[in-house]
Amino acid sequence: MSEMTPMMRQYLKIKEKHKDEILFFRLGDFYEMFFDDADIAARELELTLTGKDCGLEERAPMCGIPYHSCESYIARLLAKGYKVAICEQTEDPALAKGLVRREIVRVITPGTVIEGSMLDEAKNNFLASIYVSGNKAGICFADVSTGEAYVTLVESDDIATRINNENGRYMPSEAIINNECAALKGATAFLKEKINCTVNVFDDDRYDSSPEPLLKQFNKETLEEIGLEGKPETVMAMNALLSYLKDTQINGLERLDTIYYYSEEQYMRLDLSTRRNLELCETMRGREKRGTLLWVLDKTKTAMGKRLLRTWIEQPLLNCAEIVRRHNAVGELVSDSIMRADLADGLTGVYDLERLMTRIVYGSANARELRSLAQTAEKLPSIKERMAGVNSQLLKEIYAGIDPLQDVFKLIDDSIVEDPPALLKEGGIIKDGYNAEVDELREAMTNGHGFLAKIEAAEREKTGIKNLRIGYNRVFGYYIEVTKSNLSQVPDYYIRKQTLTNCERYITQELKELESRVLGAQERIKQLEFQLFDEVRKKVAEQLHRIQRTAKSLAKLDVLVSFAQTAVDNNYCCPDVSLDGKIIIKDGRHPVVEMMMKDTPFVPNDTLLDLDENRTAIITGPNMAGKSTYMRQVALIVLMSQIGSFVPASSAKLGIVDSIFTRVGASDDLASGQSTFMVEMSEVANILQNATRQSLLIFDEIGRGTSTFDGMSIARAVVEYVNDKKRLGAKTLFATHYHELTEMESMYDGIKNYNVAVKKHGDDITFLRRIIAGGADDSYGIEVAKLAGLPNSVISRSKEILKQLNAGQPVAVRRKKLAEVRPQEPAQVSFTNPTTDKIMSKLRTIDANTLSPIEALNILFELCKLAQDH
Repeated sequence: MSEMTPMMRQYLKIKEKHKDEILFFRLGDFYEMFFDDADIAARELELTLTGKDCGLEERAPMCGIPYHSCESYIARLLAKGYKVAICEQTEDPALAKGLVRREIVRVITPGTVIEGSMLDEAKNNFLASIYVSGNKAGICFADVSTGEAYVTLVESDDIATRINNENGRYMPSEAIINNECAALKGATAFLKEKINCTVNVFDDDRYDSSPEPLLKQFNKETLEEIGLEGKPETVMAMNALLSYLKDTQINGLERLDTIYYYSEEQYMRLDLSTRRNLELCETMRGREKRGTLLWVLDKTKTAMGKRLLRTWIEQPLLNCAEIVRRHNAVGELVSDSIMRADLADGLTGVYDLERLMTRIVYGSANARELRSLAQTAEKLPSIKERMAGVNSQLLKEIYAGIDPLQDVFKLIDDSIVEDPPALLKEGGIIKDGYNAEVDELREAMTNGHGFLAKIEAAEREKTGIKNLRIGYNRVFGYYIEVTKSNLSQVPDYYIRKQTLTNCERYITQELKELESRVLGAQERIKQLEFQLFDEVRKKVAEQLHRIQRTAKSLAKLDVLVSFAQTAVDNNYCCPDVSLDGKIIIKDGRHPVVEMMMKDTPFVPNDTLLDLDENRTAIITGPNMAGKSTYMRQVALIVLMSQIGSFVPASSAKLGIVDSIFTRVGASDDLASGQSTFMVEMSEVANILQNATRQSLLIFDEIGRGTSTFDGMSIARAVVEYVNDKKRLGAKTLFATHYHELTEMESMYDGIKNYNVAVKKHGDDITFLRRIIAGGADDSYGIEVAKLAGLPNSVISRSKEILKQLNAGQPVAVRRKKLAEVRPQEPAQVSFTNPTTDKIMSKLRTIDANTLSPIEALNILFELCKLAQDH
């Protein structure tokens, strides 16, 4: 160690305290990495690995990146699961006596990012802290980039499931958990595998049970609302989160000063399976926004509104009064098209105040970001003026919450130039007229450059050297340059400074005095401008609460305007929300499917569910007929109502639902050794264990992954359980291919049969997409298989076997050899026969981009008939 260079000893001393992070060590205009960190960074970031002399025999592996473009590199490392420690030079190298002092200013982890370029503006980035003790868990979520923090206490014998539900609600990118939580395999696997969350396991000594750290961080009123007594798990989770943030953020923690306590009873319970099956914010296959409920409802204009809309969709309300308040606000905006358009226009161009303020408070915001804040503040008076006279209670609260911030606008507008440079320490930030000393220094610089031109002209005149010129470089400062051919004309008072091949360079006393004045002004003005900018930034940071309150009001307004515009564009109605548990929907539509089917009218359907005679709807009918779409649309309409949106129906009366559970589709989890059927049964078990009488249950096929009798037995037992008032009695939509279950309507109260109407023409079928009372008269499985393109021989044989089974006869064995069957159906189409010519001729006349689904099916039938007839 003693043999190493001083700089390398400094590096290793700092690295010793940050073994788990990649250390970005500032050297001039670069962040350098050494030893193992350099190997990792070079590999992950595709950087050139070099070496640096460190005083030992072998050179230290080294790689580096420019400090001003570090964010993209850091983002790539975070995405790969690494953490980064930023080590800055904390003194001016020009003033340092010996080794430049360096310190860690921040540790960046997936859950503590505040840079806008490294975040999705439409999503919150939550850090979770979880403390488990027995059947209780304190859970805290904080978004450092916006200053939001939420905490809750959950209690259950199945604590892992409850923890997973909360994590599914907030989707943290990083989590802090205690050893007892880590021992819950279901909880840790959910974090790591289901939501791709970085997990840090803290020893128990990191969990402080004292409320003192919280009292220092959060305002007293907030903590009184939480009620810390009797909630030690919550206190420990919050303290661990604060401890972690102090270790990583170093400064700026005052941004996080308010924490909100919520209970599970405030929001509808939605497990991760339900969120994915209903495709609330991302599609199941492509994980895209297009094709989701969020995609349909998102007409927001601001990043704050986009995040809040996602939050509302993820957290539907259970409070009837609060739901109605949102509906009333949307209704007022729907009815006043001029105000709605004006507000949408006013919100366009509003910057992300929440994340801007975080960077301002942390002292990392640049001048351009302050100008963005000013541009937003400039728009606020017109937005507030347009809301004057609103009637609904929620809009009145939003109006009161919007502060025009004209003092903030004036401060920034008076001090910061309209188009400031990106770098803060190069000058050019402060407006003329804001500070007298800055103006004087600029005058000195301007006049100084003018004096240089005068000196140059005067020296040419005095010496007679026509090509004499005054230049500048960093080593010698200002100089007079004379070519070799004119050296005989150089006067005695010129002092030789440098000899070059073709010329000589000189200085004069007058030139050095001017240099001192000009260069001194340049350095002083850079320092002074940064100092003035920092003062402005701190003054703006002092207005955090006003600006934060305004930001939250603007976000709510943005979402409500978006709901209203969507309702108008898509012909939604205002639902009648009640507590009677009834779901009565007239002409309901699937909000996403109807938007995806622009060229084909969506077939609407009615729904009647209650807690008495219409608890369970058994829905039969063929695949592809629309059963899944219908059931999902009911769930989405209920959810849309409880987030405050209007719904796609001609009318709707909707009772409050405390949770939605879905068991949809077939999937397996081979990595954990679970088959499709095992996954299906696990999901059913979760529903039956956690649903209540006020829940809405969606079962799309149960028991398909095992033998017919086993599957049908399980399906029937599940229907009996969910329908029984003494055991559950929840509102249920149950789609099945087991037609035998339709007999339950006559055996149990509360069960009703429905089916999807189908029109049959010979062997062909047409799906009418209409849900009607009664059980299906046939499964139409073979017809659907024919539509899917199974070979005619398979279809024919299926019909023979079905006929024998229906007659109770044993299935006869076909004696024909495979070789005898094959010639009847060529393996591929010959492109030289007349039938193929007709098919190809027909295909050439079709424009696939303009076909509706029905037209496409009709053409497909016609082509199939051509092939079959020949």
